[in-house]
Amino acid sequence: MPKVIETVNLTYVYPDGTKALENINFVAEKGDKIALLGPNGAGKSTLLYHFNGLLMPTSGKVYVLGKEVSKNNLDFVRQKVGLVFQNPDDQLFAPTVFQDIAFGPRNLGLSDKEVEERVKWAVEVMGLKGLENKPPQRLSQGQKKRAAIAGVLAMKPEIIALDEPTANLDPKTVNSILELLLKLNEDYGMTLIIATHDVDFVPLCADKIYVLGRGKIHLHGPLKDVFSSTET
Repeated sequence: MPKVIETVNLTYVYPDGTKALENINFVAEKGDKIALLGPNGAGKSTLLYHFNGLLMPTSGKVYVLGKEVSKNNLDFVRQKVGLVFQNPDDQLFAPTVFQDIAFGPRNLGLSDKEVEERVKWAVEVMGLKGLENKPPQRLSQGQKKRAAIAGVLAMKPEIIALDEPTANLDPKTVNSILELLLKLNEDYGMTLIIATHDVDFVPLCADKIYVLGRGKIHLHGPLKDVFSSTET
């Protein structure tokens, strides 16, 4: 399968001098379901933020669909890689759910008709029918999470990167979010990259895994191989 995201010797140092990532070599192929597993502070979120150009490497390179990510092609990168933050309140800011989901497509300069079609599709896929005119702050935590994903989905990305998608959700809601993510992968061919500290969630959502700690990759490979190597 073709590579959709690749990092080569990616290192990132925060302005205060903290080294968050060191020599990260990561590959996602089309249709992959990849888990980035590690504790808080491992560098998972920082790595995700490089995938859609929210952060730029201190050294090394990031490629999206074969193009090196730079400040000159951020529109292309952000159209191809959708990023879902851990806290949906960081993503939902418009007066209504409809306007929130429409924000990205509208910024692409699409016609009102096309924007409406994309919003309708994203609402349907994410099970938000009937909530379009509600203010996001009136939604439950699970509904907010689905609305945040819908906003990304309406951009029709090829890759969706999610930061701790199960955070602060009850088990029933976790299952419904999981079903929706797997549907995006299976029915629409979207590549999923999921950052999580939840070891139990990994086998449910991924077939490949990268284990991070203190900004470095400690293990990576097919899920069954990595999990079996940690048991021996």
